[in-house]
Amino acid sequence: MSSKDVSAESLIYPAVMIIVVGMHYLLLNSTQSIQWATYLPVAIGAVSIAFLEWQYPFRYEWYPDCTDIGHDLTFMLLVQVLLPRLLSFFVAVTLLAALNQNELTVNLGWPHEWSVVAQVVLMLLVADFFRYWLHRAAHEWAQPLWRLHAVHHSPKKLYWLNVGRFHPLEKSIQFLFDAFPFILLGVSAEVLALYFIFYSVNGFFQHCNVKLQLGPLNYIISGPELHRWHHSRIIAESNTNYGNNLIIWDTLFGTRYLPENHEVQELGLLNRNYPISFIAQMKTPFVSDLDQG
Repeated sequence: MSSKDVSAESLIYPAVMIIVVGMHYLLLNSTQSIQWATYLPVAIGAVSIAFLEWQYPFRYEWYPDCTDIGHDLTFMLLVQVLLPRLLSFFVAVTLLAALNQNELTVNLGWPHEWSVVAQVVLMLLVADFFRYWLHRAAHEWAQPLWRLHAVHHSPKKLYWLNVGRFHPLEKSIQFLFDAFPFILLGVSAEVLALYFIFYSVNGFFQHCNVKLQLGPLNYIISGPELHRWHHSRIIAESNTNYGNNLIIWDTLFGTRYLPENHEVQELGLLNRNYPISFIAQMKTPFVSDLDQG
């Protein structure tokens, strides 16, 4: 591999992130609604990564077929897009409305006076800390959580769209850890929007089938080079790299894993016949040891 190739692979992640964040601020400054300024950059990020997968695949055998795309698109639309919006709406019209009606406020010292970027960084650190332990518990300590989480580990290939493959019950639990506390604290829409953009596009990258390198960012960001190991079929390899957006907590607690000059092999669960359809995977967590074959 030439130094030119290495340089190009190192630029892919930061370039896309700079583009989507820059687009977000351009749209905000052009008096577009915050919804447009949030969802359009995320959509552009998804299209960009899909194009990069086609042009610079990490593995050709990870190309999705029509069946993969159909199932994963269903998960993305229903579980990643619709469900969080319904949960956020429920929180807004019930709990927050009740608190406001009774003149109760939640004030635990969130630094609303900080800059938007500083608040997003704090949000990433706090949310990732709780998600780290939830994720680790699902793999190492809590069998009911693992049965739910096994849905996410069922694919035998990674590409950007199957980042959304989560059981809705697990997604609801995740909501309690990463979005709900910040909504309750009254974190501003501007902060939540920028967090959502990074969260979404970094998630697409985590699962992407793109040949890239994050270099020193692998000590900060939970990106694809780390996350591929988390999807290894070998349990000792998959019980690592729990970070949702950041890898900092894995480094601190000794679960970061990125061997040199070695690539992950088989992905997925021990049971190679684990059902893959959306309907079937709504029931799989309630079948004992199905992930084991």
